[in-house]
Amino acid sequence: MENFEKDLLVNMVVAPYFQKATALRGIRRYVGGNQFRHALMTFAILIDYHYTNPILLKASVIHDLIEDVKGTSYDEIKSIDADGVKVLELVLEVTRKETETKEDYLKRINTSGSQLAKILKCADRISNLTDLHPDIFDKEFIKNYIAETKKWIIPLAKQVNQDMLFELQDLIKRRETNLKFSSSIWPLRRKSDG
Repeated sequence: MENFEKDLLVNMVVAPYFQKATALRGIRRYVGGNQFRHALMTFAILIDYHYTNPILLKASVIHDLIEDVKGTSYDEIKSIDADGVKVLELVLEVTRKETETKEDYLKRINTSGSQLAKILKCADRISNLTDLHPDIFDKEFIKNYIAETKKWIIPLAKQVNQDMLFELQDLIKRRETNLKFSSSIWPLRRKSDG
């Protein structure tokens, strides 16, 4: 971290957003842990990529709140601090609407999403791919998730951050290798089990 980045972060007040995000602790993730930890991981990924935009970082902490915690108050988010209105706008931009299919949602982010929405979606997907383990998710889900990432998230990363693109491609390659490896040894496991 560069000194100027540290100075920007020192003056940023994020604690109220962390407090708001604690509502996500009750939302379990299949990989273990909860959505609150995922939010913190998304925040950490953005810091790792040297993002210091306060709207982006604050939104990352609560990016799943509206989808995962029904009844989340928009007014409470708006009133957190002076950035609250813009943070809510970004969170709503990356929130899948109830009427949208997953494909329509990802297409919307690709075609009309803001630069910050695209960056946030890439960081979110890096976190999700990191947690995509073949001993937890079935192979068909992993294949579909990888295909979805190639179709929709890779183009986002190409637009916003070449380093994120590289990490996403690396994660995809590792997950595909894991699938091939687990498929090749699965018959051996089955024979030894019987």
